[in-house]
Amino acid sequence: MKKFFTPLFLSALLLTSCSETDQLALHPEKKTAVQAFAPIPSDFSPRNLTVLSAGDSLTQGVGDSTGQGGYLPYLESMLEKDKGVNQVDFFNYGVKGNRTKQLLKRLQSPELKPVLQKADLIILTIGGNDIMKVVREHFTNLKYGDFMTEKETYRDHLIEIMKTIVKENPNASIVLVGMYNPFSKWFSDIKEMDEIVSEWNKTGQSVVVNYPNAYFVGIDDLFLNNRDDLLYKDHFHPNDKGYQLIAQRLNETLGERVIPDLEKRALMVSTEGN
Repeated sequence: MKKFFTPLFLSALLLTSCSETDQLALHPEKKTAVQAFAPIPSDFSPRNLTVLSAGDSLTQGVGDSTGQGGYLPYLESMLEKDKGVNQVDFFNYGVKGNRTKQLLKRLQSPELKPVLQKADLIILTIGGNDIMKVVREHFTNLKYGDFMTEKETYRDHLIEIMKTIVKENPNASIVLVGMYNPFSKWFSDIKEMDEIVSEWNKTGQSVVVNYPNAYFVGIDDLFLNNRDDLLYKDHFHPNDKGYQLIAQRLNETLGERVIPDLEKRALMVSTEGN
């Protein structure tokens, strides 16, 4: 199949991404079937929330000038203002450069597994480095088909990640954060990368939609129109303002859907036990 990346594009792509995770593109969050739950009682009291954040550099917080974990401190502050939340305990297991294979292994590690088992919510950022793996391995002969082949491996790993989480903690909610495309400013004439990340994100969504307690949160629109003011100096990772906007987008979905669903499931379990 025809090659479609110029040497200049590939060189810049590899140089920028060698040591840090690249976050690419995504699609709108999935639609889930409406479930019927019993109403939350009027005497409901706020709960404590345990959140496990795992994945790559977007979770670690590369580009965050404060070094406090990217979007996490912003999200914690926002969640604790929710009337349904009393206190939030975050556990950050983001590692820059991680791919799905590495995240899957870490989820089963003695360090992370106990946190996974007690978490109410798991937030994942993963996939960008799986795409960059293709670029590095096929640098001299890069083809569209290479990405589509690796996409199937990504799907398999993501399925195993979801299975592992559900096995260890079937009652937890899972949020997969979509990827944004940081290439639009530098390579606006390169359309193939948009198509590639589009297909990969469709794959991620096709996995998430099979789990009733899982959600997809899109953030790509936040970084459209060459929003340099939201990116770190590497032009790939968010800066403080970018992370704050990601936290706001996550908080919207958590407040409107995830936390209410958690409470409704807990109420159903309580009702069934009586």
